[in-house]
Parts: sequence; structure tokens; C-alpha cells
Amino acid sequence: MASEDIAKLAETLAKTQVAGGQLSFKGKGLKLNTAEDAKDVIKEIEEFDGLEALRLEGNTVGVEAARVIAKALEKKSKLKRCHWSDMFTGRLRSEIPPALISLGEGLITAGAQLVELDLSDNAFGPDGVRGFEALLKSPACFTLQELKLNNCGMGIGGGKILAAALTECHRKSSAQGKPLTLKVFVAGRNRLENDGATALAEAFGAFVTKPNGALESCSFARHSLLQTLYSI
Repeated sequence: MASEDIAKLAETLAKTQVAGGQLSFKGKGLKLNTAEDAKDVIKEIEEFDGLEALRLEGNTVGVEAARVIAKALEKKSKLKRCHWSDMFTGRLRSEIPPALISLGEGLITAGAQLVELDLSDNAFGPDGVRGFEALLKSPACFTLQELKLNNCGMGIGGGKILAAALTECHRKSSAQGKPLTLKVFVAGRNRLENDGATALAEAFGAFVTKPNGALESCSFARHSLLQTLYSI
């Protein structure tokens, strides 16, 4: 990274918003390709005691940078909210799954208990869902209340992978006596079509029709998941 770029990054980080357990890099336009590029971001994360929310929207994170950021997250057990929409601008689709896998592993290792996960506006396609599939099945997501995946291009295949992961999450969390109680689900502009929507509807049956069901808000374009749910 050129010296002028480093100076610009330092200036940007100086303006980073820190409030109420939240560390925000939102809209900074950071281009984090290498471990060196992410050095100052990592420092901010490591030095933030009681980190509960991390905002990375409006930046672009590569595979290597994601790996070292994930390493920093391994010690952030209190992290509850990941605002990670629009954080892969300009990346090849093949770069996104490994980046997401690394970040997910960091959260799992930390023992985090997420309440919100927002990966909207990341064009990762069906393969991208594989990138956070393990995270969704892990204890880190047993407490998940809000899952936002708007405009990700998941398609039918991605919808089915997501449905299976959520079903597994509900099964595992129920076995521990604390069933997944997802309250908000957003997945517009994903081309789920009937097959993808039906798979998700079947998965959400556990949240809506069981006594402990808590799904309050469900949204995706041109298709009502709840209408599909009650028709199966």
C-alpha cells in the first residue's frame, strides 16, 4: 500500500464511530486486500473492549484481509451484531465464500452469540451461501433473531442450502433446550423462485407453527413466504 494510501486510511480510521459497544467502519470505502491493509482495522477491533456490534458496510474485504480480521474476532465473545452488507464491492464471486468462511470461523471460535447477521447487497450467489452455512449451523447462531440477506442473488440453489442450514440450526438449538427463535428474515431480490421459497417455507414452519414460534417479519420481493408456508 502506498504511503499516501496509508495516510488516508489512518485519517479515515480516526473518524471511526464508536458508541454503545459498536465499532463502525460504515461507508469508509476501505479497500482491504492484504493483512497489511487491514492492520489498523484489526488494531481497532483488538483494542475495543466489550465489542457488541461491528459495522463493515460500504467497504471491500478480500480473502487475506478477512482471514486476519477473523483472527481478531476470535477474542470478541460479546459480539452480537454483524452489519456486513455491501462489503465485497469489486470482488470476484469466488473470493466471497472463503472470506465468509474465515469470518464465520472467527465468530464460532470466539463463542459469540449473534442476535443479528446482515449480509445484504453482497452478490455472492448460491456458492456464497456455503460461505456462512457452517456459521448458521453453529451455536453462534442459536440466538439469532434477525437474518438479512437482501439482494444477494442466492437463486433456488442458495435458497435450499439456506433452508437446510436453518433447519439444522433449529434442530441443534432445540436439543440444547433453547430453540432458534428467528424474528426477522429479509431476502428480497434473490430469485428464489417457487422451489427456493418453498424450501424456506418448510424450514420456517418450525418458527411459525410451533408453540415457541416467533417469526414476526418476513420479506422478499414478489413472493409471500408466509402465504407459501400456510399453503404447504
